[in-house]
Amino acid sequence: MELLKHLHNLFFPPAPSPEDELSAEAALHISFKVVVTEFADNVESTGGELLCRLLDGQDGLSVSYFDEPFAKNFLSLESRTLFDLIDKGQNIIDKTGADILIWGCRENDKIRLNFQTALQYEKQSAAVISLLDSLYLPAAVFESSVPSLVPASIVNLIYGAVISAINPADKITKIQKRYLLKKTIARLSADNSAKALSIDYLPYVMNFLGIIYLSFCSEDETDKDFKIVANLFETAIKHQDLIKNPLHLGCIYYHLGQLYDSASLHLNKRPGAYYKGAISYYRLAQKYLGKYNYPYDYGLISYKLAALYYNFWRQKEDIQALRDAVFNLREAEKIFTYALFPEFWADIQGELGHMLALLGSLTGSADISELAIAAYKNQQKVITERRDPLHWAQIQENIGEIYYRLGKNADDTDSLEEALEYFHDALYIFENMELSEAAKRLTIDIAKTGSLLNDN
Repeated sequence: MELLKHLHNLFFPPAPSPEDELSAEAALHISFKVVVTEFADNVESTGGELLCRLLDGQDGLSVSYFDEPFAKNFLSLESRTLFDLIDKGQNIIDKTGADILIWGCRENDKIRLNFQTALQYEKQSAAVISLLDSLYLPAAVFESSVPSLVPASIVNLIYGAVISAINPADKITKIQKRYLLKKTIARLSADNSAKALSIDYLPYVMNFLGIIYLSFCSEDETDKDFKIVANLFETAIKHQDLIKNPLHLGCIYYHLGQLYDSASLHLNKRPGAYYKGAISYYRLAQKYLGKYNYPYDYGLISYKLAALYYNFWRQKEDIQALRDAVFNLREAEKIFTYALFPEFWADIQGELGHMLALLGSLTGSADISELAIAAYKNQQKVITERRDPLHWAQIQENIGEIYYRLGKNADDTDSLEEALEYFHDALYIFENMELSEAAKRLTIDIAKTGSLLNDN
């Protein structure tokens, strides 16, 4: 089959916008650092160097080659070596300052490319792609010593994958990423080259085309975008008999979950169907990306599932959805621990505190409310008064509100006194920061709490 024979009908260049014109100017001043590692190959190969030459000079990229010798047996993507891969990649990223690290590994007559970034498994990651997403290409492509002999369609596909992997640090780099993706999609959709890949590569190519397009449209998805991206991933799944390793099928289901997740936020016609679709595909992905084999991907999916269940509860007031949200946060909490992911762990604790407080209030359970307090206090192991006084004070206020509710419902003087203490801590910070509205709110809460204490 031709590499991109379906693209002309699937992709179309988006209309220009003032934002993109701004980004074109910004593109002159922004470049993302790409580091290509020496390929893990069982033959004498300069594939990594060739890839550097193919990417060098591409818009928005600064490319370098990392050929320091080290054992690369962890590139098998087996679960027992996954942490070695992540740790080594992070060391190289720290050493080189790379925005994107590209791994290359031979599997028989194919080269597998994987893309790693520093924040790949953090809450703030804005990239669709996973480290496990694998782009397979013929090894023969990388045996050429002449970059011009490599089909443009393949170069564009690799370039699109690289841009998709970028985690924007601010608004300007986000605009730049979108601008570069737009140009890439235009090139892919216009590509009519006769260069061909065998059908063996179809699911992997379609997966990455889906990633590229979803990366472009995920924040302002339209019905047409949804259909295009769904078509790409579904085409990959239709050819799952060509996928040798089940984890690659899990990645495709993960991206379908991301697609439906994005649609639930941006498309209003049938949000319930999008919620259910996202949950279904995420859970299906977890069957292939299990918590004992691929824990970080499993944990990220659990975190996304928690947000989906919570939003579903807000729409339908189905208390089971809120319980499911808490369950999935607990699953994420097991993966993103205080020791390894302190910031992410603290965010999870804060969300657990919020959801458990709601669940405790709705069910009238003092035990669940106590769990909410414990989660908020866990969050304060990272969000300290000295480090972030405003956020710390807001957590104090949240804890005070739970104690107030417990004291009011049970006529419990001890809980009301605890509430007063937490409210006063928060008030002190709000007053010092001259946050008059927040201080006024706390003053009212303190007065209500004091009144209940006097009545007791």
